[in-house]
Amino acid sequence: MLKSKIKRNYQRLEWEESQYRERPDKMEEACGLFGIFLPRTGQLPDLADLTREVVGEEIEAPGDTVSLANGGNNQAAQLTHYGLLALQHRGQESAGIAVTNGEQIQVYKDMGLVTEVFDELVLSRLCGFAAIGHVRYPTTGSSEVINAQPLVFRYFRGSVAVAHNGNLTNAQDLQQMLTAQGSVFQSTTDSEVIANLIARYSQNNLEEALMKCMIDIKGAYSLLVLGEDKLIGVRDPYGVRPLCVGKLGDGYVLASESCALDTVGAEFIRDLDPGEILVIDENGMTSRRLLPNEIRATCIFEFVYFARPDSNLDGLNVGLARREMGRQLARECQIDADLVISVPDSGTPAALGYAEESGLPFAEGLMKNRYIGRTFIRPAQAMRNLAVRLKLNAVKDIVRGKRVIMVDDSIVRGTTSRQIVRMLREAGATEVHMVISSPPTSYSCYYGIDTSDRKDLIAARMGVEQIREYIGADTLNYLSLEGLRACFPGRELDFCTACFSGDYPIE
Repeated sequence: MLKSKIKRNYQRLEWEESQYRERPDKMEEACGLFGIFLPRTGQLPDLADLTREVVGEEIEAPGDTVSLANGGNNQAAQLTHYGLLALQHRGQESAGIAVTNGEQIQVYKDMGLVTEVFDELVLSRLCGFAAIGHVRYPTTGSSEVINAQPLVFRYFRGSVAVAHNGNLTNAQDLQQMLTAQGSVFQSTTDSEVIANLIARYSQNNLEEALMKCMIDIKGAYSLLVLGEDKLIGVRDPYGVRPLCVGKLGDGYVLASESCALDTVGAEFIRDLDPGEILVIDENGMTSRRLLPNEIRATCIFEFVYFARPDSNLDGLNVGLARREMGRQLARECQIDADLVISVPDSGTPAALGYAEESGLPFAEGLMKNRYIGRTFIRPAQAMRNLAVRLKLNAVKDIVRGKRVIMVDDSIVRGTTSRQIVRMLREAGATEVHMVISSPPTSYSCYYGIDTSDRKDLIAARMGVEQIREYIGADTLNYLSLEGLRACFPGRELDFCTACFSGDYPIE
């Protein structure tokens, strides 16, 4: 009896800890994509300065004509590595790169951050003229290396690699259909459904197979598909997940965000349109399109939290949009206080906008420890306050005796907000007013963002006043949905706001 009771208690504690580990107090992005196609004979991009900055080493002189025949150069893999570093914020669970030399595709992927997965030796073996890379945060499928991407498979016409950002809403139905017809699945990720559909339509060329695949799949997705002689980018008909293209020397680059293009020195060309298939090969760049939906539904949370502030998405700068959210928030809720602080780093642009509009000074009242990373092991229940303090610390000399307005981008579960409010009070703040630069997150996302079950979202269970009491703030204010849309004049209805409104644009 005692042994059984101890076992049950242990299982309960283990379950509670797993819930804490697997459900962070922020919405998490699915993944980031980066792809590059370099002509087999052409001009090397000007990479000397970039390489000195990143690894402190010289490479071949820029402007030299080099032969990439037979894939004897690993420059594509090196550039993809840099691109993934720029997109690390979009996924910290696993990373992978696939390259083609024109005859075969090889891949290397593993669990961990980009810097943990790739080193000089690994990259030196990834030789080819085109590559795709992927960083993953899982929304579908377990956290195992078999689910890491890119996925590489052989079909009727050769080898193909696939990297996917998003979530298919009909993946289970498609998998059941394909399994009944003899398909075999090795992973638990919905991305393998796409690979099987491509193989199913293998009597067509790769572009036509992808067009037929797009007719079958439903949901939100951006895809990079690497054939043995081409690179293809695909964006879903609603444009939920981002994807852009740039030019680098005589080659081309595809990426989830424009900041990755900047990192490798590529010139931004444009964002892919909803429903577009962009094919890059030795002949250059060509576009094919499925008819896009009348409704455009770019994920609004890319602007609220996910994307880097220095990225431009669909013609809009992320950092400027967040700053306008802060200004709009100040117009909607005027608070008598002494200074404005942010929850770094994602809350900082909105906090600056709030301070500008309200006329209050902005100060760094919270400092972030940027050296913990994903390998930080969260302690047991009794030590969770310490876990937050290891990531954030209040600057006592700034907040002591002050009425503080604290700006953050969102509240998902409320646990971290509660601990930060307590931390500020212990540091001497006389009042803590929390303002959020987005509406309450009340609904789950099914399009590639990890919001957990709706029951885990505090705004789905509590009203604003109840949440205020729970986190211990003197006041709590959210940006209204109308106010959020007003931050994008002329584009108010171009976004998916389902996590705020429950209005899902895709079945």
